[in-house]
Amino acid sequence: MSFKLIFYGGVGSTTGANIMLKFGESSLLVDCGLFQGGKTAEEKNLDPFLYDPKSVKNLIITHAHMDHIGRAPLLVKNGFNGSIISTKETKELALPMLLDGMKVFKMRHGGKELFNEDDIQKTMSLWKGFGYGEDVVIEKGCSLKMIDAGHILGSAILNLELIPPAPLYIKGGKKTSVKIVFTGDLGNSPSPLLPDTEIPEDVDFMIMESVYGDRNHESKTERREKLKFVLLDGIKRGGTIVIPAFSIERTQVLLYEINNMIEDGEIPATPVFLDSPLALKATHIYKKYKNDFKASVKKEIKEGDDIFDFPGLRIIEKAEESKEIEKTEGPKIILAGSGMSEGGRIVNHESRILSHAENTLMLVGYQSVGTLGRMLQDGAKEVEIDHKKIKVRAKIESIMGYSSHKDSEHLLEFVEKVSGNNPPNPPYIKGGAEPESVGLKKVFVIMGEPKSSLFLAQRIRDYLDIEAIYPEEGREYELK
Repeated sequence: MSFKLIFYGGVGSTTGANIMLKFGESSLLVDCGLFQGGKTAEEKNLDPFLYDPKSVKNLIITHAHMDHIGRAPLLVKNGFNGSIISTKETKELALPMLLDGMKVFKMRHGGKELFNEDDIQKTMSLWKGFGYGEDVVIEKGCSLKMIDAGHILGSAILNLELIPPAPLYIKGGKKTSVKIVFTGDLGNSPSPLLPDTEIPEDVDFMIMESVYGDRNHESKTERREKLKFVLLDGIKRGGTIVIPAFSIERTQVLLYEINNMIEDGEIPATPVFLDSPLALKATHIYKKYKNDFKASVKKEIKEGDDIFDFPGLRIIEKAEESKEIEKTEGPKIILAGSGMSEGGRIVNHESRILSHAENTLMLVGYQSVGTLGRMLQDGAKEVEIDHKKIKVRAKIESIMGYSSHKDSEHLLEFVEKVSGNNPPNPPYIKGGAEPESVGLKKVFVIMGEPKSSLFLAQRIRDYLDIEAIYPEEGREYELK
């Protein structure tokens, strides 16, 4: 039996994850995400799939960010009728994410519809949620076990085990399967909320992300101190501190950190506005799955601390209320979506605060090329919002340590640990065909800007002596 990989997205950019695995006469997809990074990149979402959706039996999802789930309803709309598989947490987060994404796409593309609510409902009817560590039979000869990626609630590393009709042999005995691991996005452990990334075992081939493949974050202590400094500085200057935050994970982590700082007297009590209906829905799901949190956080909750609520926090649900926030006098903190300033309520706040020097815009996550967030991060002196030119006089701050992605050093460390988790090789057994190598044979580095992916692939080759490649979009790769 031959095993083949084809990358239909996630190569050359950090978005659009969509990978096909062919084995024998069958095939499955891993992720089906939106292309993001400005309107030009997003137009690619309207292109037809480069394969027949009807021919695909299964779609496995790593986590609920839109660059991993955002085209799943389009796949269904185009004839996919198989099973969609993920953790149960990812399934629950997916519904509000897809409904919000449908509206945002239509708004950003002059009324063009990628899919509708009926497509989303059909997608959810095909979706099955499982727990971490469960053995899931995908089809004959293919099974799945999901372990915690530590990226966002429900994020999973996919351990796919393929059993060919004829046994394979390795040094040390008969090996009856091939294990292929898809990392999805890997968490920036230790996280304030989630357990550390788990390490898969006995891996033959790995497909991994590389968003921060060429740079490192601040340390955990440094990022918290920097957050406190930026907040204190913004409060002292009497301005508005606006934080574009992704609705899943980043918002919950920041609420947790600000909660602790206010309760411990590290920053003065200041009005905090959570202005994101999607983030509010995600936060409710986070509360539901509190048993997924790390032990220390579960202890806080058990002792009575509502980790996502504190004095001065105001939840904004209606658009009319959002417009009224600016009437609150004195310093204030606003968390709103989207995280890259490409839609949602955040752009309205930015249009009001960017031209005033007493205000602060704090970026706490990856900003894709072509987005408003990236332009501001790169030091733009003037930006355009809703066809209006706005001078940038506000203080622009970046704290990359709050990213939910591993940085370069920890990505390399992850590969090293995976390689170390392969069993030792006892003597070769007579009668078996001796392979060229045993253990982690090859790493495919994707989901990063080209310079990040290429840099990480080179480091894996140089430091770990493991074959690592940056694949081409649409090319077929045979796993030998």
